[in-house]
Amino acid sequence: MKYFNEQHNLFRESLRDFLNREVSPNIAVWEKKGKIPKFIWKKMGDMGFLGLSFPEKYGGSDLDFFFEVIFNEELGRLNCGGFIITQQVVQYMSAPYIYKYGSDKLKDKYLPGIISGDLISCIGITEPDAGSDTKNIQTRAELINNHYVINGSKTFITNGLYGDFIVLVVKTEPKAGSKGVSLICVDLDQNGITKNKINKLGWHSSDTAELCFDNVKVPKENLIGEEGKGFYYLMNGLQLERLCFLPSNVVTMEFALSESLNYMSQRKAFGRTIDKFEVLRHRISQLSSDLEAIKAFSYYCCNLFDKGIYDVKSCSMGKLIVTELHEKISTQCLQLFGGNGYTEDYPMARMFRDSRIGTIGGGTSEIMRDIIAKVIIDDVKYEKAKSNVNSKESLINPDRDFLNQDKISSLEKSDKHDLSLAIKTIAIAENTINITIKHIKQTDNNGDKKSSSQVIRHQIAQLASEIECYKQFVYSIYNSIGITENPEKELSMAKLTSIQLMDKVVSECFEMFGAFDSLEHHPLEEIFQNSKMIQISNSKRDLHDNISKLIIEKNCN
Repeated sequence: MKYFNEQHNLFRESLRDFLNREVSPNIAVWEKKGKIPKFIWKKMGDMGFLGLSFPEKYGGSDLDFFFEVIFNEELGRLNCGGFIITQQVVQYMSAPYIYKYGSDKLKDKYLPGIISGDLISCIGITEPDAGSDTKNIQTRAELINNHYVINGSKTFITNGLYGDFIVLVVKTEPKAGSKGVSLICVDLDQNGITKNKINKLGWHSSDTAELCFDNVKVPKENLIGEEGKGFYYLMNGLQLERLCFLPSNVVTMEFALSESLNYMSQRKAFGRTIDKFEVLRHRISQLSSDLEAIKAFSYYCCNLFDKGIYDVKSCSMGKLIVTELHEKISTQCLQLFGGNGYTEDYPMARMFRDSRIGTIGGGTSEIMRDIIAKVIIDDVKYEKAKSNVNSKESLINPDRDFLNQDKISSLEKSDKHDLSLAIKTIAIAENTINITIKHIKQTDNNGDKKSSSQVIRHQIAQLASEIECYKQFVYSIYNSIGITENPEKELSMAKLTSIQLMDKVVSECFEMFGAFDSLEHHPLEEIFQNSKMIQISNSKRDLHDNISKLIIEKNCN
């Protein structure tokens, strides 16, 4: 599927040129100082790079979401997590709450400054004793006359030191649980606010702070939306936050692999460049294949959001898979650089540091698996919170025009075989997970259900996420038939990853069934045997050889 048009491409060129000229040369200095100067955001605002999807009324451009995708991709190309997160917090984690749920007065007060680059915002959720458990936050906002009086503390607040205001998550009704949570805009230059810098492993150029609120008075009109609805606003808003991790992380990983390939083509050991060593070539092949799959899945998730489709499952799956892979690629690429990767003279050290927060921030990987398990095992339905802006929500389902045999027949014989096998193995994996989910939801002789085990729930969530990711990868290749001139590399990647996925899913699900009297009576007997035959008859080593050859030869050219 084609996601970008000529306007998108022109915007990308303009933004990339700006970042290469104004940002890239200064990153090392900003990293050392631990702060990004505010003037750069003003410059970006003047260029029209901020507030891309916000209405023109507030200074925005009212563009589709794929302009935001490009924005995040080009930020990701910088390989500087601190710079990326500083603006992501403003554009996707704080300002949207004001726009979607805030009063006209709040919108007029804050949105124009955010979009022009004059105002820096942050969001305050996490507390010393409450991170992902948002409903149990302790920061209190007590309404006295026409003001809220706020007491409490927040930690790990990006932009907390030099931000102008914060979207603060508070308890307005302490005993009401999630129904007692509200959102309030608080200007950070007020008396009673104490700021303490937090020194971090990565994201050195972004400021992170602990904020303490001691009887801070805030006008009642600074309440965002309705009192007691804050938790539901957050549950909706977090999907956008997680979604924006995808394009920026994907491009940063592409940068890592590109830098690794360049280094490998120059670094010599034992009389030859290290890109000639089979084990390293296969590592590049594996990482590149996994990345190509998650890139396709990333675009799929972004396309759903662009159409107004509220899909908690896909956002959670995407955030889980992309951040886990980012951590893996940063580690493996640093290894490819050897001792040089451990120095600050090469880009891998910063990437390694910056990538580690991905599986923690915006909801940990464990929380993502909890959410996914609720959807696919418990059939939980997440509803979209009511906004005070016109929704773009559509009933249009994503186009899955699939398995058109005439279309597949247009491929070369070998390509047709690879695509058909990828389709088959994905189907086997999907069928296996469905059988297993049905099994674990059944009550055993002791009156227990395996679906109540958190370990099994997380295992199922992980497998289901990988299935959806690699399935969308196969869909993307199918949809590109007739557009991509030579799909050999992508088809080999799809064949490799789908076979690996099938093996993993079948093996782990087989184990989840526990002991059976004999293999012949096992519900997965036929699937297990078929999967092993497919693995034996298709050499993963040959696939790795072919993929690495195509990648490394292209890099050399």
